[in-house]
Amino acid sequence: MRLKTLSFIAAALPLSAHAQDVRVAVDIAPVHSLVSLVMEGVGAPDLIVPQTASPHDHSMRPSEARALDQADVVFWIGPDLTPWLEKSVDTLAADALVVNVMTDPATKTMPFREGATFEAHDHHDHGAEHKDDHKDEHDDDHADGHDEDGHEDHADTHDESHDEAHNDETHNDEAHHDDDHHDAHGDGQDPHVWMDPDNAQNWVAVIAATLAEADPANKAVYLQNAANASSRFAQLDADIRARLAPIKGIPFVVSHDAYHYFEAHFDIEAVGAIAASDAQSPSPKRLVEIRNTIEQTQAKCVFTEPAENRDWISAVAPDVGIGELDPIGFDVPLGPDHYFETIRALSVSLANCLSD
Repeated sequence: MRLKTLSFIAAALPLSAHAQDVRVAVDIAPVHSLVSLVMEGVGAPDLIVPQTASPHDHSMRPSEARALDQADVVFWIGPDLTPWLEKSVDTLAADALVVNVMTDPATKTMPFREGATFEAHDHHDHGAEHKDDHKDEHDDDHADGHDEDGHEDHADTHDESHDEAHNDETHNDEAHHDDDHHDAHGDGQDPHVWMDPDNAQNWVAVIAATLAEADPANKAVYLQNAANASSRFAQLDADIRARLAPIKGIPFVVSHDAYHYFEAHFDIEAVGAIAASDAQSPSPKRLVEIRNTIEQTQAKCVFTEPAENRDWISAVAPDVGIGELDPIGFDVPLGPDHYFETIRALSVSLANCLSD
């Protein structure tokens, strides 16, 4: 199915919605929020990965599998984030329109950062270059980003090495340190793409165009909701930039490398990550490297995540401030506001810890 470029025309009169005629399933809470925003007034999508679960290694419950099986449309980041979900999407949602938002031509992607410590980079050049490369293709057609077979685009990037990252606990320390990131996620691009609000705003347009095609009776509502979202993204961006301005340049460490897109978008960068993935424990050598980095950079804070084991932090930074970052929105209510509250909360946590 090919979908034409979405053009937003704000309606002058209120729109009335018909009953929901399309069943929608979504992988993670932040993307679920964006779909909820577009569907507001029509219905609500089903969430496949609970907020309390790691998207990297969740085992679906029967109700989640049922939602996927009954879906007419599926939105997901793709197998780079949830490799375990790929087979279920192929089989349970075989007749659904599957939209891999990470492969949309306008989605800005970045490669994984290598090692435990990070050097400063000019992220803005990368983002602008990526966006310019795809501008014409994006303006002409979104089809390549959400064709029914789009979820296959990254399949080859996940081989047996990914499974070994979760199951093999006998790595040599040196080899474990060198391969931390690739064992944790596989080769390819960093899949935490929702952390860049520019990507999320682009996906709102993709979601609206897809749903308008799948459910023409509610097309006007989907397009109007997407148009209304523009001001929310503009306000989110302005609020966060103002909040982070006083703490730019203050070094900090994150528990795992999930925030690169947020850091790049708002020009505030971590100096290292204790673990490459929330699904993998750091090697002893990596912990030593992080401890040395904290001492050398005089990092002010180390940021953990909800329900995370903090023993690693005590081991590497006993005298450093501890904050909490939540990339999924662990306890943020689901719905249209979830994405905005989750991203805004990251800036609040960073500012609170780094400005103390």
